[in-house]
Amino acid sequence: MQQVSNEKLSVLVEPSLDDAKEVIGKAFVQRRTLVIAGNCRVEYVGRANSKLELGERFLVIKSDGSLLVHRPIGYEPVNWQSSGSVFHTQIVDDVLEIHATRQKPKESVKVLFSKIFTVTSIMLFDTGEFILNASEKDMHRAILLRPDLIEEGFKPISWEKKVEPGFVDVYGMDKTGKLVVIEVKRRTATKEAVSQLAGYIEAIKQKADRQIRGILVAPDLGKDVQGLLLTNGLEFKELDPKKCAEVLRKAGPAVKLEQFFDVSA
Repeated sequence: MQQVSNEKLSVLVEPSLDDAKEVIGKAFVQRRTLVIAGNCRVEYVGRANSKLELGERFLVIKSDGSLLVHRPIGYEPVNWQSSGSVFHTQIVDDVLEIHATRQKPKESVKVLFSKIFTVTSIMLFDTGEFILNASEKDMHRAILLRPDLIEEGFKPISWEKKVEPGFVDVYGMDKTGKLVVIEVKRRTATKEAVSQLAGYIEAIKQKADRQIRGILVAPDLGKDVQGLLLTNGLEFKELDPKKCAEVLRKAGPAVKLEQFFDVSA
């Protein structure tokens, strides 16, 4: 066995099961992050039952009690358990068993190693803020989920609406009943964006017998763009992609945009 050890890090290479168990147990007590590579099988009991046959994989156990079992390929874990798990280890018949249990919901994962290649126990600290800037499509989604990002009373009707010059990003109605055509830009809006929005409005005017507002949505405007907006009777709404990303993060992945639309509109 080879070993590297200091206050922050402990690495075992080809350890015995007893040596691995000792380091893993200390890591649980000290709430360290563990990465274990070896030959293992996995049993899960909970919302459903599953078994993963023997194979070479690595197990990640984080300081918050979350667990992930990864195959050598693919980015998603083949088994996982959320934070808050309680762990214990034992050796039975030359197999190192790592048990992770949770009470709410009641579930457990058992990872059984017949051979261990490496064990890494490390103390990690991370307080860095994660900042995600939304794409233009993400900004569309955020506006549909939170129409008040545009203004109070705005009601989306559709998005990526086909008109003769192209596709309107977001199409809706304001609180007074006027149609609203929205063109979204993730970066500084240029004169070309104004021309694009004006073209959409002209195309819609030919078919809609209602007043129409055009709103250019972007983090900011380029040189002389404000004057061109005024000349064309268009409006500007400042919207930061970071704010849109935060809206989507809070909404979660399960939200279906269709529920926000009145199909009869």
